[in-house]
Amino acid sequence: MPALVVLERLPAPALAVDHAGTILFANAGFCDMVGYSSEEMQSTKFDEIFYSPPADDRWVVLVGTDTPRLVELRHKYGHPVWAAMSKSAMRRRDDTVALVTFHDRTEELWSSGVPERSWGTATRKLRLMSGAG
Repeated sequence: MPALVVLERLPAPALAVDHAGTILFANAGFCDMVGYSSEEMQSTKFDEIFYSPPADDRWVVLVGTDTPRLVELRHKYGHPVWAAMSKSAMRRRDDTVALVTFHDRTEELWSSGVPERSWGTATRKLRLMSGAG
């Protein structure tokens, strides 16, 4: 089975990004979450899908750290989409592509009272809701 077919069938929203920040692939789940078609996603840079790109180096963001990573994505129609972003499934030193998955937390955070554009508050709430301290 071709790799793209496998990626498309992933049950979670998924995104493949190269070291330069070019989006190579976005599955239907990710496209639905942010409102873009797969063609539109492939003409978009990784940093452009965020309201404020994470402060860390892009590759560190993709490969991951041990801290919870709640990101604020930019939906096509302008509203924020809060999502937990995984570490890259591609973890070898020589990998040139990062494959990350997302879990949409927007509804959960809004229903728990996180005000719009409150990154720090949302991150603390995510830690509390997930039992991470």
